[in-house]
Amino acid sequence: MNILITGGCGFLGARLARTLLAQGSLSVAGESARPIESITLADRAPPPDDLAADRRIRFAGGDLIEQVASGALPAAGTDVVFHLAAAVSGECEADFDLGMHSNLDATRALLDACRKLGTKPTFVFASSLAVFGNLPGQPLPEVIEDFTLPTPQSSYGIQKFVGEQLVADYARKGFVRGRSVRLMTVSVRPGKPNGAASSFLSGMIREPLAGVQAAVPVPQETPVALSSPARTIEGVIRAATATDAQWGPLTAVNLPALRTSVGEMAGALERVAGRAATALLDWTPDPAILRLVKTWPGNVASARANGLGLQADTDFESIVREYMRENPGAVKLPLQ
Repeated sequence: MNILITGGCGFLGARLARTLLAQGSLSVAGESARPIESITLADRAPPPDDLAADRRIRFAGGDLIEQVASGALPAAGTDVVFHLAAAVSGECEADFDLGMHSNLDATRALLDACRKLGTKPTFVFASSLAVFGNLPGQPLPEVIEDFTLPTPQSSYGIQKFVGEQLVADYARKGFVRGRSVRLMTVSVRPGKPNGAASSFLSGMIREPLAGVQAAVPVPQETPVALSSPARTIEGVIRAATATDAQWGPLTAVNLPALRTSVGEMAGALERVAGRAATALLDWTPDPAILRLVKTWPGNVASARANGLGLQADTDFESIVREYMRENPGAVKLPLQ
């Protein structure tokens, strides 16, 4: 089994690689599990030391489109592609050309390269909740279902929706086995903030636990549909292992979401780390962030993912405690 992970050295890509390496094998589309011989991590940044030290890991560094154009990616014999690489929402709003290059052009180039392999690799595409947005004068339905019509209100959301459609058509033509999954906001992410408009939904937990002030640029009542890193990776892998019959239509699947609010997230932080933590939250509004976030739905159903055995996180406090267990060096405040 040979696997390619684009964006493989980022947080989710590295976590996916570690999970697959720990499994040691992978069953694709219900077939017998095969040992994982290699995982290629395609990214601009090098892999973390633990992954670089594993003999099954290969690193392909540089611009994804350039690597695909050179014929370096995907390598002959690639069985599964997990396409996670993307410019994030805030970056795409600030730089239209960057988003089109990284999110749309790169996805099309990678699909074309998979087609040229002639082996119908499984192609798992990480789409986003951002494909849904409130149209002016036409609000979203109260519950977002798998088959709710996407109405993206950002360049990032539009690029992800186009990516879903490309994956579906390449799969319909038999060039790849296409599986698009709509990721919820992932929280809590360790490390430094990124350019995503949703970055504060990790920062408002991560930074106070480290004893650092954090910006919360939206009102407490703002609804959020989110998922822990562990549940997110579980969903991405399940997309590859499901049989065609289990997966069903070629359209995208909503991964399970925990429905909460920004205020409830702050409450969970206080229950875990006390008022010393929530005192570090700066609730100054940011109109640019709020303009994007207020178009996102907070109530997302996931019937197809539930049919695959996937479930949402039960509560946000458990997610916070999971983050602390996994990142003990990042926690500076005493716990409750």
